[in-house]
Order: sequence, then structure tokens, then C-alpha cells
Amino acid sequence: MIRKDSYPVLTAEEAVSFIQHGSTVAFSGFSPAGAAKVVPVALANRAKQEHTKNRPFKLRILTGASSGQSIDDELARADAVSWRAPYQGESSLRQKINREEVEYVDIHLSHVPQMLAYGFLGNLDIAVVEATEITRDGRVYLTSSIGASPTFLQYADKVIIEINKRHSPRLREMADIVVMPPPPHRDPIAIHEPLTRIGWPYAVVNPEKVLGIVVNDEPDHVGEMPPSDGVSHLIAGHVVKFLSDEIRAGRLPKNLLPLQAGVGSVANGVMAALGEHPDIPPFSMYSEVFQDAMVDIMASGKLIGASACSLTVSWAKLQEIVGNMDFFASRIVLRPQEISNHPGIIRRLGVIAMNTALEADIYGNVNSTHLYGMDVMNGIGGSGEFTRNGYLSMMMTPSIAKGGKISAIVPMCPHIDHNEHSVQVIVTEQGLADLRGLGPKQRAKAIIDNCAHPQYRDYLNRYVQESRPGHIRHDLTRCYELHRNLMNHGAMLP
Repeated sequence: MIRKDSYPVLTAEEAVSFIQHGSTVAFSGFSPAGAAKVVPVALANRAKQEHTKNRPFKLRILTGASSGQSIDDELARADAVSWRAPYQGESSLRQKINREEVEYVDIHLSHVPQMLAYGFLGNLDIAVVEATEITRDGRVYLTSSIGASPTFLQYADKVIIEINKRHSPRLREMADIVVMPPPPHRDPIAIHEPLTRIGWPYAVVNPEKVLGIVVNDEPDHVGEMPPSDGVSHLIAGHVVKFLSDEIRAGRLPKNLLPLQAGVGSVANGVMAALGEHPDIPPFSMYSEVFQDAMVDIMASGKLIGASACSLTVSWAKLQEIVGNMDFFASRIVLRPQEISNHPGIIRRLGVIAMNTALEADIYGNVNSTHLYGMDVMNGIGGSGEFTRNGYLSMMMTPSIAKGGKISAIVPMCPHIDHNEHSVQVIVTEQGLADLRGLGPKQRAKAIIDNCAHPQYRDYLNRYVQESRPGHIRHDLTRCYELHRNLMNHGAMLP
């Protein structure tokens, strides 16, 4: 162990010696961007060693959002996780959650800092946060994401800083960090446009809590987005036409409103299409993540500014940003998730929210998290905050999956994350259903006619016609028939 800038320099193995079985450990990262990298891997190795000696070693794991391979995959494979929040995206951990081997708490991302501060998530024993620098007085310059790291640094009993030499110190030029005080001591958040800055380029930690720093040179493990497929292209076409029509009708200003797009290939493809289409004017974003497609759109001048929580971009795209920091630094703001996902700001700015769904029912309720209503996929993430509070709330999904064995449009969702009161527009490659101002029967007709795949339309229409009359027609003996068929026969329409 040596000392540098008054903090001990630790190996990853020395760092994990401070972490005990049963501890609650928070890791930096919002997606794999800015995630801690070497300490969680060393923790996984320690867990394996402890287990070979028949000693228990499991941890409660907290992050800003998903965290990628270095945290969720490595720790899950080492059987080192007993509890996880607020979001995850790795199959190895997902399987353990669905086998009830890991307790999983799925939380709106903007709620995490306040829940931690009030003790609802228990005591935070240790935070492991990636940075490019920590100063003697406790200023911590984060890397490619902000997430909940500022709150973790404030409330953790002890802190380990991973100093990442691969990341550019200039990333701090995008950071705008503020930690909200607990209610009722909060002033209005003075963000009136996406690029408004209200904070500082660094987070803060009490230097006495810092156990030491661990130096590494690893890139973010963000994979490249696959090219947009035909289905994503068709979905994007419907979204482009809808927004263009809204501008012409005067329901959107000529320069649009700030856009938000969820994580994934569909959202990335839609953003690419918006950036290329001549009918879409230059626009700004107020979102959670800044993805690959947005780099090119910004470089072209179509995306004039973006507020986000992380640079969830491939390493090649991150190097493009860093190599042109004089251009990008003034056009991208990275914020804590309590601010990037804040409902009041989303409502004030009139954000157009575009998120993806697993399935939607014929009345506009959306399931974005659970297969059969039982097995979790990833989690709600930030989609709820944007869907509930956006000026326009769109949900996008392919109409079928597994070669037609699964329909994304069903009579009733067995799990609902976004209800009919929040979802305004549903889009599949088949078409777009604008649900604003429509009653239940009209919503059902619009969704079936425009969004359902043709092979499922007859079934869905018959379901509506044969169901018990009421404000919302349903047949409780048949509403999950498609899901039961899928479980029992491998296809919704066997």
C-alpha cells in the first residue's frame, strides 16, 4: 500500500478486504458507463474463495441503474448477491432473481437518492465510485456517468474511489452536479431548458471516509448498437410522420419539444431516423442516456443540445466525443439521475417521451418489465417518470416476436408498469395509435386496427365483442388465454 495525494493507493484485492458478508455496497454507473470495474471483479473472486471454504459471502448491491458485466454478471456468477436495486440488465443475475435466489427491488430511478437518504434501503456501508480524480479536499470528478454517485458519496459510511486512467479528465466539462436536500427544504429546480446548468463539475465526499483509491485503465463495457433492422425502421417511420403531423397541426412548436428516448436498439433506431428526416427540425433532448445515434445527429447539427445522466455510447463513439470535446462539451450536460429523471422538470419542459414496451393491452396499459407478469426482464428504469410526466408519452414495440408465436398486443397485460392514464401513443411496425381523448372502446379499436399484427386482429376483435359489457369490456375467464397458450403450447395462437 502506498499513498498518493493523501489517499492510500490500494490493489483491488486490498480494497475488497474492507467489505464484509452482508454489507450493502453501492457502485457507480448508469448503464455500464462510468461503472466501477476492478473492485466488483475482485469482490466476485473473493466470494468464490469464501464459498470454497464453506463460508457465506453475499452482498446487497445498489447502483444508479443497470451496471453491465463488471458488476451484475461477475457478482451473480459468483453467487455473491443477496439483494439488488434499482435496475439490472444481465441474464445471469436475471435468472437468479426469477429463481428467487436474489431479492430484487425495482425502483423508479429518480426515487433512489431520496430513498437512500431516508434510510428506506438500509444503511449504505461502502460506495465504490469511478472517477478521473479526487482532490485532497474531497472533490470527486466522475467519468462517463453521474447516476446516483453523488448521493452514494454523501451517505456511505466508507468510500473506495476507482481512478480510471483510460477516461479523459475533460469529461468533467459536461458534469452538472447537485444533491437535493431532503424535503421540505427544497427550492424550485431552476432548469428551464435542457442545457441549463445549476451545479458543479464535481461530486463531494468527506475525505475522512475514503479508504483509498484503486487505479485501473479499463474502458467502459458498452457494446456497439446493432444496425437498425426493418422493424425498427418502420416504427421510426410512424414516429417521424406523427411528429411531423403534430407540428403542422400546431400541437407541437415548429422546433419540437425536448425528446427523451429509452435505452436499446429500437429507441436508438428511432433517434437515428429523426436525425435524418428532413421534416424533423433541429431539436434538443432531455433524457437519461446519450446513445451512439445521438453522436452523429449532434455532429450533423440536427441535435442542438442534450441533457442526460450518462454517455451510454460505444468506446469508439466516446473517443469521438472526447476527441472533439471543444464541440461536444458545450452541447451535452450530464446530471445526477434525481435531476435527469425529475418529474417536475420533465413536465415543465414538455418532454416528448419515447420508450419501449414488452407488450401493451387493447386499452393502452403497458408492461415493460415482466414476462407472463412473473419473470422480470430488466426493470422499469426511468420509463415511468418520463411516461407519466411527458407532454407526449409514446410506447414502441414490434407487434410480434418469435416468428409470430408472441403478440405484443394482448387483451390484458398480466403486469402493468404504465397504465392507460399515462400512455398516449402506441407504435408498432404495423402503425400508430393516438389514444388521446379516446374512451376504452375507441382505444381498443385504434390499437387493434393500427398496432396489432394481422394474424392476431381477428382474435382480439372477437375478444372485445364477446366480453362482458362495461366501461371496460373484459372476460376474466379468457383475458390471459394468450399467455396461458404461450406457457402451455409455446405459442399464443397454437
